[in-house]
Amino acid sequence: MPVNVEIKARASDWAAQLKAGLALADRTERLGQTDIFFNCANGRLKLREQGRAGAFLIFYRRAGQKGPKASSYTLLPQPNPKRTLKALSAALGVKSKVVKKRLVCFVGRTRVHFDEVRGLGRFIELEVVMKPGEPVSAGRREAKKLMLALGIKKSDLEANAYADLL
Repeated sequence: MPVNVEIKARASDWAAQLKAGLALADRTERLGQTDIFFNCANGRLKLREQGRAGAFLIFYRRAGQKGPKASSYTLLPQPNPKRTLKALSAALGVKSKVVKKRLVCFVGRTRVHFDEVRGLGRFIELEVVMKPGEPVSAGRREAKKLMLALGIKKSDLEANAYADLL
């Protein structure tokens, strides 16, 4: 499975952090996303719908810790998300629903997400996309440099997924 190195942090100074992210970005993309999480015993399984950007079934595993951590994942495009939702809801049951507005700033191989999550507030996520076989330590170093550039402090870091915080 592909691997990212990720962090999630509460935005402590949204305006300044957004300005810094936009200054670093090679390009940006705005998305409205709805994630439906299903009961899953050995990781996380969600159906992500994001309008024109398509729908995806995403399975992933990552440690529930603060700071840069590896996340292995599988991403499957869903041509019929309504049908997928119906089948997985019946088979596994729905655990939670996360609705967010997301601005993605592409900084080299890293996706910097500026998220406004309904019911939770504003967050910043980093996803460093690793090459196959590349050591996770390289991704951690890259994430730490971006945390510094974006003004993300250790006290801002969040260990839990949005689905757990709701």
